[in-house]
Amino acid sequence: MIQYKRSSELFDQANKYIPGGVNSPVRAFKSVGGTPVFIESAKGSILKDVDNNEYIDYIASWGPMILGHAHKPVIDAIKEKAEKSTSFGAPTELEIDIAKLATEMVGSIDKIRMVNSGTEACMSAIRLARGYTGRDKIIKFEGCYHGHADSFLIKAGSGASTFGQPNSPGVTKSVAQDTLTAKYNDLESVKNLVQSNPNEIACIIVEPVAGNMGCVIPKKGFLEGLRELCTKENIVLIFDEVMTGFRLARGGAQEVFGIEADLACYGKVIGAGMPVGAYAGKDEIMNHISPVGPVYQAGTLSGNPLAMIAGYTLLKELNEKPEIYTELANKTEYLHNGLEKAFSDSGFDYRINRFGSMISAFFTNQDVVDFDSAATANNKYFPQFFHNMLKRGIYLPASSFESYFLANSLTTDHLDKTINACKESLVEMKNI
Repeated sequence: MIQYKRSSELFDQANKYIPGGVNSPVRAFKSVGGTPVFIESAKGSILKDVDNNEYIDYIASWGPMILGHAHKPVIDAIKEKAEKSTSFGAPTELEIDIAKLATEMVGSIDKIRMVNSGTEACMSAIRLARGYTGRDKIIKFEGCYHGHADSFLIKAGSGASTFGQPNSPGVTKSVAQDTLTAKYNDLESVKNLVQSNPNEIACIIVEPVAGNMGCVIPKKGFLEGLRELCTKENIVLIFDEVMTGFRLARGGAQEVFGIEADLACYGKVIGAGMPVGAYAGKDEIMNHISPVGPVYQAGTLSGNPLAMIAGYTLLKELNEKPEIYTELANKTEYLHNGLEKAFSDSGFDYRINRFGSMISAFFTNQDVVDFDSAATANNKYFPQFFHNMLKRGIYLPASSFESYFLANSLTTDHLDKTINACKESLVEMKNI
């Protein structure tokens, strides 16, 4: 029987000093109940908590640990670089190295600007799009998450063409009025917004494969339609590749789908687990950023040497070993097939979505193609499933609205144990 004595004690202490006891809300286990697990260490695809319990990890730090935790080349590179200081606040040659490598891997970008998080990257990208176009409004999609900047914390109104309303206290109505929300995978809802706001839309920002309503895959023609519309209407198309960048392929979703965005945002894999984000695009747009152009963006720790060497080391290995992506996709397919059989035998309504090394299971009888269909999932079942898997040593996202991320350090044995844990968990749920 797994015990969480030390985790419980630490959570009690954390609540005294940290709002909600955590530094990012999903870690609080609010949607699944129970006490958050406090992690002590990790290696490969195995997490160890403060109570000495071990788990097979399907979060991979929400994506960046694509080759597993404590990957030796990355750790060695960080150690060596740390001896020379952790930050300079001045340019380094390493920043050129990672920028050159990233632009080579993603053939559609000319220049890249490093920042400190995916939120900062997306926030900076829409500011750049507004500065470049001279327009104020943006279009985002319900269920897509682009960080916690004000412009992104807007939910849809009563209709596709209505202005958004703030979804968080502290976000002003004036910000919300410049944010329009469309339905993911619904090209007509986007066209309606563009037609209702002629020559006012600066950009459309989208997760090419959504990961924050579970893994949701773009329908054929959806991304292509966005590209065509943006080209026709002189709107900047932004791919939020914080999750998909360097994970789905060396060139990310743009390579996989054969679609060039005008700007792309990065995080996760590009920093190998360090706090890194980036936004990138063609010279024509990127040259509007200060100090070359008038659009201001800065950061004391942007291009931090420890973050840069971690990201560079990981990207270099991914670039030199493209077979990693095939291996990851094959492992994810193997897991999908096993979960499919377990769910099918269980009698529960379910859908499983998979793309590359991202996968999600939903307790629903509807195909999950957008936020509304993702929300049909039975929220009574997921917490039971999560905790049944956790006590069997499987660490899943503590929310039904998050994608699982696989690392290439997962073995067939890990996958088989996960599939068996799923079978046992579903049987236990059925017998309640």
